[in-house]
Amino acid sequence: MASLKEMRNRIGSVKATQKITKAMQMVAAAKLKRATEQAENARPYAARMSAVIANLARGVTGDGAPKLLAGTGQDKKHLIVVATADKGLAGGFNSSIVRAARERIQFLVSEGKDVSIIAVGRKANDQLRRLYGDKIIDRHLLSDHKVLSLAAAQPVADRILSEFEAGNADVVTLFYSRYRSVISQVPTAKQLIPAVVDDGSEPVDLAGAAYEYEPSEEAILETLLPRNIAVQILAALYENQAGFFGAQMSAMDSATRNAGDMIAALTLSYNRQRQAQITKELIEIISGAEAL
Repeated sequence: MASLKEMRNRIGSVKATQKITKAMQMVAAAKLKRATEQAENARPYAARMSAVIANLARGVTGDGAPKLLAGTGQDKKHLIVVATADKGLAGGFNSSIVRAARERIQFLVSEGKDVSIIAVGRKANDQLRRLYGDKIIDRHLLSDHKVLSLAAAQPVADRILSEFEAGNADVVTLFYSRYRSVISQVPTAKQLIPAVVDDGSEPVDLAGAAYEYEPSEEAILETLLPRNIAVQILAALYENQAGFFGAQMSAMDSATRNAGDMIAALTLSYNRQRQAQITKELIEIISGAEAL
């Protein structure tokens, strides 16, 4: 059994840890509001960009369609982009994204597909390199950017485009976590190439009129599609950021409560042991007095 001094030290250590987890919870809660606003503000822009591309794509068919829209016509080579956070202490937030990506990779490998990986975020790289280190072709750390902006998403988009243009990828899929609430973040897979143009919107009724584009729909799409990849990646990073702070706030709240329970249990055990020691000393004193 531990001595009273050791138990006092342990209680003090748990109390110090509780202060840290409480502080981290408050910091995550403060950052969550701004991160949530960024994620919610990015959604309409990304959705509108997809809707514009979908509207233009309706008028583009056959060989004139851009390759980013039509694809290469094959699905032999797959590029998987896995976006997580750089930091941990957020429960299963990062692991859930990596697990979803790992399941897709395992399925593609079992089907005989060629798979390559771009890891966005330190945790994605750390967890995937154990099994698929030879398939990771690029790594991007979010900690290199003080503020999450297009500057963080553009290098990822550029690498995706270079791999596609070099013929190293037929299908590109992005894995991230969609933010729903503080306690709910959903691992999501989004296909970036070929671009998915099913935006669920109804075609605009032009009453018999026809749009004339200058330049052509193909030329506009050639400009918009590469930009759309960067926009979708940035929106996913904003979703990840909000989800990370929400998950971290929940995890630190749970850790703080667990530390409180541990402190109560240790204090009770300490008081019992202290009382037993005092009782033993009293018995020894009384026995010594009676012997005299």
